[in-house]
Amino acid sequence: MNLHNSSRWYLHLVYYQLVKLSRFFTNNFFGRKDHQFLFILTPPYCGSTLLNQILSTSNNLSCNNHLGVREGQLLPEVKDMMFLNKGWHNEVHYDWAFIKKTWMKYWDQRMGILMDKSNPNMMRVPAIKKEFQNSTFIAMVRNPYAQVEGIMRRNGATAEYAAKFALKCLRYQKQNKLSEKENILFTSYEELCDTKYEVVEKIKEFIPEIGNIDSDLEFSAHNFKTDCKMKIQNLNKEKIKKINKENMGIINSYFNKEIDLLEFFGYSIIE
Repeated sequence: MNLHNSSRWYLHLVYYQLVKLSRFFTNNFFGRKDHQFLFILTPPYCGSTLLNQILSTSNNLSCNNHLGVREGQLLPEVKDMMFLNKGWHNEVHYDWAFIKKTWMKYWDQRMGILMDKSNPNMMRVPAIKKEFQNSTFIAMVRNPYAQVEGIMRRNGATAEYAAKFALKCLRYQKQNKLSEKENILFTSYEELCDTKYEVVEKIKEFIPEIGNIDSDLEFSAHNFKTDCKMKIQNLNKEKIKKINKENMGIINSYFNKEIDLLEFFGYSIIE
């Protein structure tokens, strides 16, 4: 760990301790006993941080982590369990009671809605429902070519790995869409960017307790252009153009085998 990362890690730990200290008093004296738990189910590089920031403009919602990509799985007490060792493994059994106890220390329990955004949770919906009573889900997908570009660029992954991972994510989202009928709202990155007001209205109808949410602000979700704040923009075309011919051929060698899966979400092969 270099000096810069070490300093940032230390500052994050200090911040988290201050948050818990603040929450200890407000939660114990003013916290509610009845909460609705909201989970964002979205693959990596598909707009989950942006959606988190939009939902966090609600005055009746608390997010458990406001740093970086805003994932509850990255909080210090659960990071080893949820992120470092087991994040995307299929057959894992988290200690959800401990996770919930930890997250409750970071949530502002004065709020009616307590939200988490941890990308691998899209694989763990049944277990989440057992531990978190009164839980609801907002699920989102993105054009898999744009997701693949993000995986390759941000992680230095091969086109083969990125394509396989994107398909894996779509399979889990299909499973969620088919199995969860009442407590889940499905949308897409494209809908959020291109018809944001309609999506906001769908969210408010789905979760009336959320009240007003503002999609017109400038948000700091990470993208290939900048880490600075910017208005909501659909960056798919620019991202897909960055994929070279060789990698596109590799990606399509996998996507062509699962055309039905892409079409289930309204996507198609790009030649």
